Amino acid sequence: MELISDDHVAVIPSELQWRNWAADSEGMTGDALKDFVDNKLFPGLQNLDVSTGNKRAVLIRDIFAGTNNYMKNGTIIRQVVNKLNEIDFNASEDRHMFGDIYEDLLRDLQSAGNYGEFYTPRAVTEIMTEIINPRLGEKVLDPACGTGGFLTSAIENIRKQDVHSVEDLKVLEDTIRGQELKPLPFMLCVRKILTDFLRVFAMQKLAESEHYASLQRKLVA
Repeated sequence: MELISDDHVAVIPSELQWRNWAADSEGMTGDALKDFVDNKLFPGLQNLDVSTGNKRAVLIRDIFAGTNNYMKNGTIIRQVVNKLNEIDFNASEDRHMFGDIYEDLLRDLQSAGNYGEFYTPRAVTEIMTEIINPRLGEKVLDPACGTGGFLTSAIENIRKQDVHSVEDLKVLEDTIRGQELKPLPFMLCVRKILTDFLRVFAMQKLAESEHYASLQRKLVA
């Protein structure tokens, strides 16, 4: 969000931000890390101040509401965190690797169908999106979005046809809506959509910078 908005204000307290507790591979570990996660991180995110009406704060609080840490070994938590830090979301190979992990989680969710949760295969979401063909400026709502398969397909469909500037991307951001009752698929959905938006934003900024550089070269010539 810091990349997209010049007036971005962090809603997560500094000590709870990933960069300040997780980024250092030699940082907290063992009992100290487990205590931090159990007694500071999760409670802090579950009780974020939402009195200002900040939508990001409400979103983060809702994601972590009712969520617990089931990892009881702080050393293993550090190992998992360090592995996550090795992923470069700007590198296509790393994004594909994370996508594989993501698909494994989705397959686990498939088996939860008896509890009212169903994973829609990607091919189905893509062909339905092609038929509906949402365009920039149209509002897209998935009232039971699960892990966000339909929403990400809609985002990609609109991006390919209509997103030509950062302003277009902001319009797209304002017209995508989804809701999900279960915390785990909701969290996965937010992660997926946020990663997609950041990737698209970076691509668009790069394209614009290359376009402006080309114009400058022509003017100088």
